[in-house]
This record gives sequence, C-alpha cells and structure tokens, in this order.
Amino acid sequence: MKLSLALAFLGCGASAFTASLVRGKNSILSMADVSVEEEMPEIPAFPTVNGWTADPSKFCAGLPGAVSPLGEFDPLGFTKDLPVQEIKRFREAEVTHGRVAMLATLGYLVAEKFHPLFGGEISGPANSHLGQVQEKAPFFFAFLVSAITTSEIFRAITGWERPTNAISKNQYVEAKTWLSKLNDDYYPGDIGFDPLSLKPEDATEFAEMQSKELNNGRLAMIAAIGMIVQEQLTGQTLF
Repeated sequence: MKLSLALAFLGCGASAFTASLVRGKNSILSMADVSVEEEMPEIPAFPTVNGWTADPSKFCAGLPGAVSPLGEFDPLGFTKDLPVQEIKRFREAEVTHGRVAMLATLGYLVAEKFHPLFGGEISGPANSHLGQVQEKAPFFFAFLVSAITTSEIFRAITGWERPTNAISKNQYVEAKTWLSKLNDDYYPGDIGFDPLSLKPEDATEFAEMQSKELNNGRLAMIAAIGMIVQEQLTGQTLF
C-alpha cells in the first residue's frame, strides 16, 4: 500500500516537473521570438520619383546611367557601400557638372569665332572671355553673377534639406558630409525647369532620356577640361 502511494506521488511529481519544463521552454522560445523581432533591422521605404525607387542592392541604387560598353563603371569604388542619400548627392553633382560642361563646350566652340556682343571687343582664347567681360562690361558681369547666384539658391531650396534638418537626419548615416542632404522626394537634377515640356511622363522613357543626358554630360566634361588645358598651355584659340 505504501509502495503504491509512493509510486503515485512520484508519478505526479514527474508530471508536474515535465509540464513546468515544457512551459519554461515555451516561455524561453517566446522571449527569443520577441528578441529576434526587436533586433531585425528596419528596412527604409524610399519614395518613387520619376519612376525610380531607390534599391540599395543595385548599382548606384538603381539610378539610370549604367549603359554599355562601360556598364557599371566605378573602378575606384566611389559608390561602394554608400547610403542612398549619398549616392543621390553624387548623382546631383554629376548631372550639374555635366550640364555646365555642355554649355561650356558649346561656348568654347562658338564664342571664339562668333562674338557680336559688346561690339566684338571680347576676343581671343575663351579662357580669357569672362575676365574681359568683367573689365569692359562690369554691370553685365554683375548681372551675370547675380543670375547664377539666384539659380543656385533656387536649386538649393528645391532639392536640398535645410542644414539644421540635414544634421539631424545625417547623425545615424555614415555620410561624407553632415550639413547637406537631398530631399527624400527629390530626383537628382530635376529642379522642375522644363520650359519646352521635354520631360517624358513614362518612367522607361525618362530613364532613357536621363541616360542620354548623363552620357552627353560626361563626354562634355572630358571635352571641356581638354579645351581649357589646351588654351591655358598654348595661350591661343582652339582653331
């Protein structure tokens, strides 16, 4: 009789211990699940602008411009492991410099042979034209500087965060600069200036046009630096 009671007691104790152990394991697993969920990194959501949605896993976050024959050309790794906002800033710089270079290339090729303004007094190598304008037409030079300053202020207001906001948003980003950041819904280079309504509404067509602009701008940057250096070394006009 005593043996039966002892066995029954032991059986109950074992059952209780097993149930407690199972509950403990379940509790540990539940806590682990919560911990994993809390530690999962939050994937940022990028807005779609002009048909482009930033994808950090792609070359240049998926921005157009990687075309044959060079394709994903970045031999020095400027864009490697960069956050999206830094890639956008690099593209903004590339587009802007490309546009300036295209204007400069056209100016070098045309203005040295055809310069009717200011009574034809502005002549010689194009490298010296701006200095001649400042000397012979100071009011026009001041107007030119004011126009460039105004356009740059407009571009800054349109595309860039205010410096105080940029500092706040950049504190958790491994960025190259703290004071500058493009707006999240701003597409690099698209300041809204399109007087001839050339901008396509279709995303694919826009990406194609953007690639053409980038290629022309890249070629113009190389051409412009070549002409500037040549005139600086020779002191003569191009032709």
